[in-house]
Amino acid sequence: MKILYYDCFSGISGDMNLAAMVDLGVPKEYLIEELKKLNINDEYELNITREVKNGIAGTKVNVILKPHHHHNENHGEHNEHNLHHHEENNHHHHRNLKDIEEIIKNSSLKEKVKNLSLSIFKIVAEAEARVHNKELYEVHFHEVGATDSIIDIVGAAICCDYLDVEEIFCSTVEVGSGFVHCAHGVLPVPAPATVEILKDIPIRKGNVPFEATTPTGAAILKSLVKEFTDKEEFKVLRVGYGIGYKDFDKIPNVLRVFIAEKEEKKNSVL
Repeated sequence: MKILYYDCFSGISGDMNLAAMVDLGVPKEYLIEELKKLNINDEYELNITREVKNGIAGTKVNVILKPHHHHNENHGEHNEHNLHHHEENNHHHHRNLKDIEEIIKNSSLKEKVKNLSLSIFKIVAEAEARVHNKELYEVHFHEVGATDSIIDIVGAAICCDYLDVEEIFCSTVEVGSGFVHCAHGVLPVPAPATVEILKDIPIRKGNVPFEATTPTGAAILKSLVKEFTDKEEFKVLRVGYGIGYKDFDKIPNVLRVFIAEKEEKKNSVL
């Protein structure tokens, strides 16, 4: 049985996931062409490069917003919470869930990719609604509605469809530690929306001194993963590394993913 295994020793964000998928073998040209089907090409460019982090070579993805679309000050760091900064001067791109559903439904993407993208967005939307005590379609998504989050989430669905594995597994998820700045002030890591999404999922806190797992990263796992386990009982076929934007001497800010062969459990006949 062909599987995908997420090794989240340094967490997961939307851009790290995309980078890891490309590093694993999803052709970047294929990803770029499929994303064009969203018809928001005038808003961004996808910059995909090979880089090294703490001695590990991998792929890095940066969604560069076109000049008339404001980007967060972190120059590519997809920390969704930082995208609140431009609320005043970028109103028309703070889309809500309805706007995002329209973009995805009106695209020429495969139905399977559309449905997976919508399910990931809904997980984030539901978490944000609960955290902020709002109705689902009332939530004004600065972070979810930002162009780079749309690319991260729809890109995740495109890559998952391309890899065509039978099942997806994941390690315990490192969430990080410290605090994160957003429109609501200073929030503890993991951010409230991330905690909401990661309910019932095994997490580890504090191995790295930053926000390791973002709401988008958490929602991708919640939507895709069949089982969370640290028992890596499989034969590795391919490995990919998605490079993040944080720096820490001890543990590299990298997402490792495997395509592997796993023996199917045979049901014993009594």
